Amino acid sequence: MSLTTRVLIALVVGVAAGVSIASSGSPMLARGAMAIEPLGTLWINAIRMTVIPLVVGSLIVGITSAPNASAIGRVGRGAIVFFIVTLFVGAGYAALIAPLLIDRIPLDPAAIASMQASAKTASGGVAQSANNIPTFTRWLVDLVPANPIKAAADGALLPIIVFTLLLGLALLTLPAERRDPVVAFFQGLGDAALAVVRWVLQLAPIGVFALALPLATRMGASAAGALAGFVAVVIFITVSFCVVILYPIAVIGGRIPLAQFAKAILQSQAVAFSSRSSLAALPAMIESARTRLGLPAEISGFFLPLAASTYRVAGAVAQPTAVLFIARLYGVELTATQMLSVVLTVVPTTFSVPGIPAGSIIVMVPILIGAGLPAEGIGVLLGIDAITDMFRTAANVTGDMAGAVVLGRRERATAAVALRPASEPAP
Repeated sequence: MSLTTRVLIALVVGVAAGVSIASSGSPMLARGAMAIEPLGTLWINAIRMTVIPLVVGSLIVGITSAPNASAIGRVGRGAIVFFIVTLFVGAGYAALIAPLLIDRIPLDPAAIASMQASAKTASGGVAQSANNIPTFTRWLVDLVPANPIKAAADGALLPIIVFTLLLGLALLTLPAERRDPVVAFFQGLGDAALAVVRWVLQLAPIGVFALALPLATRMGASAAGALAGFVAVVIFITVSFCVVILYPIAVIGGRIPLAQFAKAILQSQAVAFSSRSSLAALPAMIESARTRLGLPAEISGFFLPLAASTYRVAGAVAQPTAVLFIARLYGVELTATQMLSVVLTVVPTTFSVPGIPAGSIIVMVPILIGAGLPAEGIGVLLGIDAITDMFRTAANVTGDMAGAVVLGRRERATAAVALRPASEPAP
């Protein structure tokens, strides 16, 4: 039995058992359900502890393995533009479509009242945290960490990525005999962290069950139906975004037939869907880029590791959808200004989403706080994230490969111009 199947079974069993306990009204069973919740928290923490070594290792190896150092800056600039544009498009797409679908999810007033009551105990802390949200200027300054070790300890992933990019570029300036041992260390670090991730993923059924059981116990049968509706909405929006936006970007921007692109990325999507990890799908993406799409080495060696580490286009789609769902559960009606704030917050936040299971949910706290919603709302999403995360991760890989073919076409055109004799006119 595959890991994905076991995770789904654990999710279904956890929700069913939690609903049964809630229906029984037994305080003893309810306390027993809550007692296993720390196991779910431990599982989430075990995943999060691998983020820094995974990202640092993969980026260092990706930068230093690119054969054409002069192309790194060009590909990097193109990647930033592609990332930002598509992230804003994804967040805007969700902000326009999700409200129409979220409003159609049937909600029992008792479930809403239960959720509102559970939020009261944390309302003071949430309000205090909202006052500590950094401004855009503060966020921009914090991109360059004064102390990279402290940034890693605080889990500030985006500043660590900035530091790692600079370190990787600096390594390119060193002689091979001094550079190679450092690169080998980071490659070993990343490989070891990925091995730990695989071990932790084997415990996913236990972790998912430990999250789903207390959640369903608190919310009851009516809320479980609402969660099923939310899962359906997220899947629809994520898949439709790939079909309507990402595939046309690849076909038009990369000038590649739709069938060829879809076939080339199918293996990567399958790995991403089953593992729920963009980094786990990275080897399949690199292999497809090299052998099936014939993309330049700087795309497979630099862009794809960078994209797999930092680019979460499905997070930009799913997070506004989740915010709208949490707002409805807690009886909060978001204004147009608040939704614009959510979109503007989602885009920079997605760069700190780790390429691991539940990564998109883990970093949603500042988005919820910025929208005036209880931060503990992520507890509503963690138990059901096993299903939606499969589709989000596959969509992330689709975005990675779409960007690869677009930038790969530009790199091939640049190389053709560089090789053309000076006397030959431009096409």
